[in-house]
Amino acid sequence: MAREIERKFLLKNQDWKPLAFKQTHFAQGYLNDISDPKAKSSVRVRIEGEQANMNIKSLEIGLSRDEYEYSIPLEDAQKMLNTLTVGPVIEKIRYLVKHDSHTWEIDEFLGDNAGLVVAEVEMASEADQVPIPDWAGCEVTEVVRYYNISLSKYPFKEWNDDEKK
Repeated sequence: MAREIERKFLLKNQDWKPLAFKQTHFAQGYLNDISDPKAKSSVRVRIEGEQANMNIKSLEIGLSRDEYEYSIPLEDAQKMLNTLTVGPVIEKIRYLVKHDSHTWEIDEFLGDNAGLVVAEVEMASEADQVPIPDWAGCEVTEVVRYYNISLSKYPFKEWNDDEKK
């Protein structure tokens, strides 16, 4: 079993962008309805550039949660995104930025979530001390609305001004 351990941040500015060493287009959609009170996981199909995978994550909010990921054929993923997803497909450009010994993933959302930019950093353990770059702002690790699964149900374009702060 894999365990994902990460922190999420909003960004203060665009100072990170010239530091990006890679960018990849993502399209992802969810195959189950997490509003079901019996749901214990999210099941996602993701196309990452020219690769595709199926991802299952436990529905925990916070620093760590169970995560399983399996490669699937690109054509299958495209068909699933077009026919089986619950809610809209989330699209974003993911940038990779190195800071100290960590690689940050910065997601610039498109479509219904355009205008939202979230940075994530994966950690080796919950005790891992991550140096926070100057361009990282407010931490939103514990704020449910910034999770992709939430954005597929309540996109950024529908947020009021207070929610966007």
